[in-house]
Amino acid sequence: MERVNRPRVPAIMLSDAALALIRDVFGRPSLFSELPCIRRRVVEWGNATGPNDLAHSAVVVSENVLLESLGRGLELEEDTGISPRFTVYTSSPLPSMATEQRFGSRRAAAAQVALRDQADLSACWIESLEGGWLFLIPNGSESTWLLAVGAPLEALLGSSRAIAPRVKLLSGRSAEFAACPRIASPLCGDSWLACGTAAIAFDPICGDGTAQAIREAILASAVIRAIADGGDAPSLFSHYEERLTAAMRRHLALCAEFYRTGGSGPWWRMELESLAEGYRWCTSKLAQAGKPRYRLSGFDLIALAYNH
Repeated sequence: MERVNRPRVPAIMLSDAALALIRDVFGRPSLFSELPCIRRRVVEWGNATGPNDLAHSAVVVSENVLLESLGRGLELEEDTGISPRFTVYTSSPLPSMATEQRFGSRRAAAAQVALRDQADLSACWIESLEGGWLFLIPNGSESTWLLAVGAPLEALLGSSRAIAPRVKLLSGRSAEFAACPRIASPLCGDSWLACGTAAIAFDPICGDGTAQAIREAILASAVIRAIADGGDAPSLFSHYEERLTAAMRRHLALCAEFYRTGGSGPWWRMELESLAEGYRWCTSKLAQAGKPRYRLSGFDLIALAYNH
């Protein structure tokens, strides 16, 4: 195993569904049960005349805390000097034949903020603006973070009506990072496979990135074990490509609903068209696939038999 150092995400919101998946996979039924819970999601989006206050249930952790918590009790093998039979890429660079497909150009930045009213610790806030959108992520146990997607954070905060009055900026924005959906193509090849954000990355608006990474890891491990047990490698690789491409297409369709209603200005139209281009790209790739050849049962792939 080769460790890769990269900047960690300061705040990740885990929905009940994502948390249940992680707890089940790692056999940790009480994981993060001590953390404060986000109970409300307040949304001011598009042409809304005021904020829409919705029930919500999620916890917020930093990526560092998430990784440290999941790694507790696990024995990770260090480099033994033995050449591996298979390489799993979870970060760049990927093998030279893989290229990254980006569906959009939007960037994001995060900054620490202080809440002016501590009662807001139970609610996350999302607000769309002419040049992008803001996401306020309170965290009772650590720092509260403000995510800005699209225009510079200061510009979005300067035109904000819902979020700006509730926060005080504590620090300059962090280094910018890509916030558009991305997928590697191909996703696997002879003796290698991409997983996690090296394979696909979601727009943070969906809130499903962590759960998707867990699902990818389950499928990747099942593919590798099936090949090691004598399964047909090309067929298994194709299945992996198809499942991840289908996941990306679903994500692009979900994003399109948000970006279609978030605003009508040039930035929103440009990003919406990029999502449509991505959807067409995924559809073209999936049109080449036949019937599903495997199904996932627990942590194993089961070959499907069809009547001819």
